[in-house]
Amino acid sequence: MDTQFTSSPSNFTLRIPLLQRRPRPPLTQWSLSLRFLCSKSPEPSIPYLPSFLRSIPDWADAVKERGVRKRRSLYTSNDWRTHRSSLRHLRHVLTSLSSRVILSLVPPVSAFTSFAAALALYNTAVALQWLPELFPLLHASSLPYQLTAPALALLLVFRTEASYARFVEGRKAWMSVVAGASEMAGVMMSSISKGGGVAVDAGLKKALLSYIMAFPVALKCHVISGSDIKADLETLLEEDDLAVILHSKHRPRCIIEFISQSLQILPLEDSKRHILESKISCFYHGISVCEQLIGIPIPLSYTRLTSRFLVLWHLTLPVVLWDDCNWIVVPATFMSAASLFCIEEVGVLIEEPFPMLALDDLCRQLHDCILEAMAAERSVHERILARLKSRPDGSSSVNGFLNSSDVST
Repeated sequence: MDTQFTSSPSNFTLRIPLLQRRPRPPLTQWSLSLRFLCSKSPEPSIPYLPSFLRSIPDWADAVKERGVRKRRSLYTSNDWRTHRSSLRHLRHVLTSLSSRVILSLVPPVSAFTSFAAALALYNTAVALQWLPELFPLLHASSLPYQLTAPALALLLVFRTEASYARFVEGRKAWMSVVAGASEMAGVMMSSISKGGGVAVDAGLKKALLSYIMAFPVALKCHVISGSDIKADLETLLEEDDLAVILHSKHRPRCIIEFISQSLQILPLEDSKRHILESKISCFYHGISVCEQLIGIPIPLSYTRLTSRFLVLWHLTLPVVLWDDCNWIVVPATFMSAASLFCIEEVGVLIEEPFPMLALDDLCRQLHDCILEAMAAERSVHERILARLKSRPDGSSSVNGFLNSSDVST
């Protein structure tokens, strides 16, 4: 045997071969924060369903995902005119079958409507004595529903309000990022153009503005799954810079590092440098808010409670309404399920705010504004130089008005 006993005057020592423990990798701050943000309770497993029962939910999910991937656009004056048109109600009704919200409700609404029809058929058979007396009539008082209806309404209202608050927070974060990028580009162009007589490389200026225009695009690809960041950035950045960004694990932070390193080279005044650094802090704040909205949903217990409440409500609704409605329980259940599940579905969709925002148009708008500002700066600068050269004695002012010497003559 491998185990041996060694005697000594005072005790016995047991010799057992020790097993080597594999060293655990050290936990860094990033891994701890990532583990915290990504921690979640496991979702309950769905029991096996036959393929013919899974076909309709799979189709509805495919329609919903296609709608999520559809890119939104910013509203124009014509869109607002159509939005407030008196015919909007008719237009919305006629386009119901193309609505991804309504199409995604086909599985639950059809299931509860079919259940109501089956229960109505069963109660009719019992009432007409087509079945033995052993089978009871399924009916109940409506008093429990009258007592629990406010609770269901509060659940749906709080769920939708919490989702809309996340949508507003995501929109504000993106407005802050876009406004910060626009202001940073403006401050940078004015600082470099009038940098105290210090000649600055035009290539560095162009690269800095390209980094600023590329940051919102990288952040958009970071928060929306399925985005092609290479195709979006290849027209903004050079190949070497794009290769570095693509190999980075966190693309928006890599672009911020490009901006920071470039700012350190520029000879700027302290006030201008402070403004630019504050905009970089705005970029970091935007990244933090976006990642929190993506990684931390509304508490899952609240979402599950609302879903279970809705299911139990509509499973027992035909039983409660049978005495008053008889076969009318079928359309009544359909209307109730379509209305309440539609409200819950809207709350689930806007809980993830970024696919609902027109991020592509916002990035394109920022890009066009910066290019237009650069072109306007170049045009105005050339015009002022031409106006200065038109009077060799320099008596004419820069803005075209007469000097005091010209007025006296």
